[in-house]
Amino acid sequence: MDKFYTYILYSKKLDKFYIGATRLSPIIRKERHLLEYYGNSKYTARASDWILYYEIECSTFTQALKIENHIKRMKSKSYIKNLVQYPEMTTKLLENHS
Repeated sequence: MDKFYTYILYSKKLDKFYIGATRLSPIIRKERHLLEYYGNSKYTARASDWILYYEIECSTFTQALKIENHIKRMKSKSYIKNLVQYPEMTTKLLENHS
């Protein structure tokens, strides 16, 4: 069975989050960002200290993309931190974007 994820990376150096969706394991995706697999002009190439901050397993890639876009539209570090602190927020996201 295929797995799909929305993932959030964090760079302490930049004090920034990066939100993405993937069909790969978020760990593999993070490693690819660190290795500049996607190019050295991409946003994640600006730092070399990305950590996997949070991941949400989704039932479809479309759902992962919808959740990614929702989180990006929030434009809020507090919202991202609350996702980790309050698991019910993730449950609600999965329900609302099924």
